[in-house]
This record gives sequence, C-alpha cells and structure tokens, in this order.
Amino acid sequence: MSQIKSTPLSTGLAMFSMFFGAGNITFPLIIGQNVEGGIVLALLGLILTAVVIPFTGLMSITLFEGNYTSFFNRIGKIPALIVILVLLSIIGPFGGIPRLVTLTFSTLKVYFTGMHLLTFSLISCCLIFLFSWKKSRTLDLIGYVLSPLLVLSLLFIIVKGLFFSTPETIEGTHIAHPFLYGLREGYNTMDLIAAFFFSSLVYGRLQQQAGKKGGASALLASVFKASLIGASLLSLVYIGFGYVAANFSHALSGTPIDQLVGKLGHIVLGHHAGLIVCMSIVLTCLTTAIALTVVCADFLQQQVFKEKIKYEYSLVMILGLTALTSSLEFTGIVKMLSPVLQVIYPSLLVLCLFNILHKVFAVKPIKVPVFTAMTLVLYFQHVA
Repeated sequence: MSQIKSTPLSTGLAMFSMFFGAGNITFPLIIGQNVEGGIVLALLGLILTAVVIPFTGLMSITLFEGNYTSFFNRIGKIPALIVILVLLSIIGPFGGIPRLVTLTFSTLKVYFTGMHLLTFSLISCCLIFLFSWKKSRTLDLIGYVLSPLLVLSLLFIIVKGLFFSTPETIEGTHIAHPFLYGLREGYNTMDLIAAFFFSSLVYGRLQQQAGKKGGASALLASVFKASLIGASLLSLVYIGFGYVAANFSHALSGTPIDQLVGKLGHIVLGHHAGLIVCMSIVLTCLTTAIALTVVCADFLQQQVFKEKIKYEYSLVMILGLTALTSSLEFTGIVKMLSPVLQVIYPSLLVLCLFNILHKVFAVKPIKVPVFTAMTLVLYFQHVA
C-alpha cells in the first residue's frame, strides 16, 4: 500500500479523534444533565480546561520539537522521569485506556445484556493490539479512516437530538457556580496530559511535509492549523452533547454515568437506531485507545527497557495491565483518578507556562522546590 500523505486536515481530524475519548463523551453529558439552565457558562468552563488548555499544551511541546522528554527535563532528569511515568500510567494502563474499554462495555451492554466485562476487555485489548502493531501507520489510519466515521456518527446524534426530537423544558440550574463546575469537570477528560504525549505522533508526521516547504516556520504553521481544526471539532461536539443532555436531563435522571450515552441514544434515536450510538462509542474509544497504547508501549520499550525487548512485547504488557484495571469498571476508575487529577493539573499548567516563557523569553529552568510550591498554591486555591 502506498504511503498516505499527511496534511493539516487529516492530522486535525486525527487530533480530534485521539483527544475525544471516554471522558470527552461522558462529562459533557454530565454537565448538560446537571446544569441545565446554566449550560452556557458550564460549557465555557469545560472548553477552557478540555480544549484551550490541552491544545495550548500541545503547541507548547511543539516548541520542544514534539519531544516530551526534553519538555519535562526542564525540572531535572530524575523528576522528569518520575513525572512521565506517573502521567503515562494515568492516561495508559491504570486509567485512560481501561476507562475507554469499560465505557464501551457499559454503552454496548444497554443493547447486549449478556456481555461479561472480562471477556469484553480481553477482546478489546486484542483488537487494540492489532491496530497498534504497525505504529507508523497509526496517525494515517485514525485521520483518514476512523475519524470521518466518528465525526459523522456523532453529528447524527447531535442533529437528531437538537432539531428532530421533542426536548423537555430546560429549567434553571441548581449548580451554584456553573462556570467553575464545567472548569473542574474538564480536568476529568485528562486531555492536557494526553496532549504532551500525542504531540510526538503529530510532530513526526507533519515534519515530513513541512521540512520540504519552509522548515520550522512551516511546521509550526501546520501544527497550528491542525490544532485549530481539532480544537474546533472538539468544542462543537462538547456544545452539541451538552445541549442534547440538557434537553433530556429529566429522562436521564438516575442513569449511571457510564450508561448516559447509551440511554441518550435510546431516547433520541430509538432502540433500533441505537446501533449508531454503539458505533460512535466504539470508534471514539478505539481511536483514542490506539493512540494511548502506541505512546505508552513506545515509552516502555525505548525508555524503560532501552530497546532490549520488541515493541510487540511492550504492547502486550500495556494491554495486559489494561485488562486487569478494567475490572474496576468505569465508575471505579473515575473515582480513583479524580483526586489525582486535581493535584496534577495545576502542576502541569505551571510547567507549561514556564516552558513557554523559556522558549519565548529564555527564562531559566524552574527548580523543583519552586515548581512544588506553586503547584500547592494553585491546588489549594482550586479546592477552596
């Protein structure tokens, strides 16, 4: 098969698909269901922490040529290694990937009640392995094949829910501060963490094209265009899903968070058309799981084992741990991750700020004590 040419459009679609995972499906629905009348402010908060900040992080690490190791080494090599291991564990086999698997399971279980989680997890991991095996083809596969199908299926749900269904009356919000509520829910998408590691996939592919057409400036322009496409699509889907959930908030009352998408699909599309919902969730989770698995397996092989094992073996290790963590189910994984993310997000925001200042204004490296102190200040302001 001939090599498919990577462009800002295909890469932007791939960015959207890689970012749009389990949390990106679920938390806009949670916001729409709970906030109702305050949906505008809540969605603005969500877009800030789940779109603007992650894509700013992606652009900032582009200044380090997509090398997340160099990016984190600004706080020291040993602290950087610890931070990278923690972050990859969170978005990888102990958080992000099993959350994708369990959300897919919960959504499909609405229509296929005889499924068992362990069996489903093992089958899902085998499927992810097959798609992740040839990592050089991952971005093209996501950008040209899976992304268009994903966008079309999500668009169908939103359009049908907003314009061709009978909505309920949207009432006033019972959330005291909708903007802050949306801001905090955006943490749970984990997109800022994912941005640091997805950048290596994006940078390498666009570099091949930009290198022939103007060097670094052309590359930054391509990354910006791709980021703009991905961020715009992500924002539109958040807004659409939030409003659809707000329109049917009472019908969704009492539904477990991991079954919100399946229940909403049943309400909006009807039982038989729910297959469209299933397809969209499978595609969403599959695309993000593929990207996360490739990044984690690549780090395990190259940085931890120093290329002493084959890439395929690192894939098996990552996916084996994923299957084990999936036994906690979606709600268990969310509860486990939530307090960790509240600590980590402020620290990553501080690091992004200092690294951008370093590249633009040659600011000296941030010291670990200063980094820790600023993180604690932001954290306590956040939980106050």
